[in-house]
Formats: sequence, structure tokens, C-alpha cells
Amino acid sequence: MKKLGPALALLFLLSSVSLATAKDRSFKGEIMDSQCAKMGSHDMMMKKEGAKNAKECTLACVKMGGKYVLFNPDTKKIYQLDDQTKPEQFAGDKVTVKGTLNKKTNTIHVTDIQAGS
Repeated sequence: MKKLGPALALLFLLSSVSLATAKDRSFKGEIMDSQCAKMGSHDMMMKKEGAKNAKECTLACVKMGGKYVLFNPDTKKIYQLDDQTKPEQFAGDKVTVKGTLNKKTNTIHVTDIQAGS
């Protein structure tokens, strides 16, 4: 029983340190809809749906059930976004998303989005 107290204290200390190290990072890319991001571009959907630009395409695809994601065209990486409200104003735009990444779900917990990248 005497060993349990220090062990619990050490466990608590280690868990609080690991939580403190989870800092926001910056992720660059384009706010896209999940369907077009899987294809790597808006080209097919723009032809099919008649959208004039990436913004119109993204908004239309989200209306049809897609989700806002961050797509990095250089790495072809798609990040899920936990916040589906903030990205709307940046639909089709190149942005920098700040947040923490859950590597298991590949989801960014969004704390901020800035235009341009």
C-alpha cells in the first residue's frame, strides 16, 4: 500500500506533462469538401455540378453531405476538421489552420483559421 501512493503521484505527474505538451501546430492547405479532396481536385465535380470555382464547388458538395476538410495538395494529405462552422467562410481558399492533431483519427481540433498559406 505504501508503494501505491508514490506510483499514483508519478502517474498523475506524467499524464499532466503529456497534456501540457499538446500544443497547437500550423497546417497549410485548402479548405475543401471531403468528396473532392479524395479525388485531389474540384475538376470532376465542377464539370458535373456546374460550379464556377472552388468555393461554389466546396459549398455545394458540403450541402450534399460532404464535410469540410483541409487538403494539402503538395502531400495529398487530407485532414478531418472537428469544427464544421469556421471553415465555411474559407471554402475553396488556401489557409493555415491552427490546432492540435489527433493522429489516430487524423482530425485537427481547430483553434484558428487564417486566409492564405
